[in-house]
Amino acid sequence: MMRVTFNADAVFAALDKPRAELSDLQPVYEDIGSYMVKATRERFPKGEAPDGTRWRQKSPVTLAQYLRRGDGNRPSPLIGPSGRLGREITATAASDGVEIGSSLIYSAVMQFGAQQGAFGRSKRRTPLPWGDIPARPFLGLSRDDERTIIEIVDDHLEEVIGDDRGAD
Repeated sequence: MMRVTFNADAVFAALDKPRAELSDLQPVYEDIGSYMVKATRERFPKGEAPDGTRWRQKSPVTLAQYLRRGDGNRPSPLIGPSGRLGREITATAASDGVEIGSSLIYSAVMQFGAQQGAFGRSKRRTPLPWGDIPARPFLGLSRDDERTIIEIVDDHLEEVIGDDRGAD
């Protein structure tokens, strides 16, 4: 019988730093969050969903209501008088993930849409919302976003492990 003993102490020691750094992925998620906030905000002037489809235009009734209230002519979808929705996209990163979104109360309605009266009636007995609101998805990943996120993860792995792929 032959016995071979392999001393892996050096290998395990070399893996200690990457193992420790990879146990907390918050820096990776922070970078992903920063990128996604920027990418999401850039969708607003383009008027498009993450999959590249164009958002439905505002209805003539909505545009007329803006003019009647003195809010001017704002035809771009999801860009209302305040412009807050596009400006207030945020990311919250933790060691186990990242959330991208908006805390504005109407953001979910803009993302998913709502049928007339879905939220009941106002004090004046008018339906809330007063008309159908089409879904205009602004949150999500495009194919470019997916590729960029993979690059962000790759960059972090290269920093932690080092890029020795070309070494002899």
